[in-house]
Amino acid sequence: MIELLRLGHRLPRDQRTTTHCGLAGRALGVEKMWYTGDRDKEMENGLVNLTGRFGGPFTVEWSESEYVLIKKKKKEGFKIIHLTMYGLDFEKTKIKAEKQLLIVGGEKVAPELYRLSDYNISIGNQPHSEVAALALYLYKNFGLKKLFKDVKMEIVGSERSKVMKRNSEKAF
Repeated sequence: MIELLRLGHRLPRDQRTTTHCGLAGRALGVEKMWYTGDRDKEMENGLVNLTGRFGGPFTVEWSESEYVLIKKKKKEGFKIIHLTMYGLDFEKTKIKAEKQLLIVGGEKVAPELYRLSDYNISIGNQPHSEVAALALYLYKNFGLKKLFKDVKMEIVGSERSKVMKRNSEKAF
């Protein structure tokens, strides 16, 4: 099971970035996204509605404290993997844990988070997007997710147009 924690969501500044973390995570196998910072029901509902159409599993939940959540996940057997610019090279690091909580930052990440993490993994030692770090890590370690449950709509690959396939009358 792969879960994601997005730190320090700020309204209105981070709506797109946090949504894109959820979209990339869901598409690449994350089953649950947690976030801290400002509570954002609009972002939550958007991701839940998309999952309702394109399948899951994927849920979103706000947490008041990243530290309480991380400690809880550690007790549940999750490995805590912080994706950062300052960690070990992700191309040279293989983590074999079945349960992983991936953490991507928002604004400044506190030093305590680096100490709480089992692994601090770098996607490159240059400034980069948390969405890119998440996508690269997930793809390298898990590949593309091909099967989703309860799919009502599918995107059909097409060279020059948008093609959608409806799998249920409940799609719209």
